[in-house]
Amino acid sequence: MSPARTEQTIDELKARVSAANIADKAKLCVQIAEKQLTAADKSFSADEPEKAQESLTDVVAYSELARDYSIQSHKHQKDIEIAVRTMTRKLNELWHVVGREDQPPVKEAITRLERVRDDLLAAMFPKGAK
Repeated sequence: MSPARTEQTIDELKARVSAANIADKAKLCVQIAEKQLTAADKSFSADEPEKAQESLTDVVAYSELARDYSIQSHKHQKDIEIAVRTMTRKLNELWHVVGREDQPPVKEAITRLERVRDDLLAAMFPKGAK
């Protein structure tokens, strides 16, 4: 990606998902999840918990889609797992700074992203395989 190119918006990325091949869908979905995590963080900082909640919902949904597409295509599993691990770490940091009333949805997102990671790791390293 060239530095002169402008960063794509979340809506532009979402529009590209339907037209992309299955392996590219996984990468696009993880990009959307990462951008939405940044948006959620900004919304919590701006004391806009409703907007943050919407962004968190997308973080989880698109991370799960990225997992599904990467497992189906057998592509980008390691990259997606690393991205999801990074997002989980950021969510843990966020969980410690948001108000008590905003913690449950963040904790739920962390739990679901950990499940996404577990699924990706299980697909990459099946039990009993040599």
